[in-house]
Amino acid sequence: MPYEPPTHRVERSLRALTGAKVVAGVDEVGRGAWAGPVTVCAAVTGLRRPPEGLTDSKLISPGRRTELAGVLTGWVTAHALGHASPGEIDELGMTAALRLAAVRALEALPVRPDAVILDGSHDYLGSPWRVRTVVKGDRSCVAVAAASVIAKVRRDALMARLGDECAAFAFDRNAGYPSPVHRAALAELGPTPHHRLSWSYLDALPRWRHLKRTRMERTEQTGLF
Repeated sequence: MPYEPPTHRVERSLRALTGAKVVAGVDEVGRGAWAGPVTVCAAVTGLRRPPEGLTDSKLISPGRRTELAGVLTGWVTAHALGHASPGEIDELGMTAALRLAAVRALEALPVRPDAVILDGSHDYLGSPWRVRTVVKGDRSCVAVAAASVIAKVRRDALMARLGDECAAFAFDRNAGYPSPVHRAALAELGPTPHHRLSWSYLDALPRWRHLKRTRMERTEQTGLF
């Protein structure tokens, strides 16, 4: 399907309006999964012409996506990843977990960005970062598209490694998302240590419903309040 290639339009705008010299594109993957971390990539690309075929990772075939990620890691000026674990997601909630993963990625960059282009309409990052949200930024902004591809390939690889110890769940094929094989394994075997235990899928699993956790239960047990 034809698509418009991403551009540096938003990055140029941020540079012109704010004086930002280093602009990072940020995108996440794993928000809707039942297992595994949520992963955020921060990528700095400068204003160079991007590799051919760069776009939202969801529009690229797995093989081409892996190939492109290899090119991108050498092409970008800098990139870094941050993760929030299933336990952190259960304890903090998804919005706070996304912020935690994004801050980890941004702070791992060799140079602190002056501004951040964040995919989507919601600024889950907030102060003190200077943020510009862009709906479908992973299609329209070069740095966000690069972050999208790298994040997806790296998290898929991580989930495949977790799948080696949890073969029945087929994490190498579903990356922790609710595929039929994943659902069947959950019903039979229950959640693994890699599953998010505060999520509603446990409501439909009578054998394992007692394992469901809420953030209030966690805060009471850890004495945070």
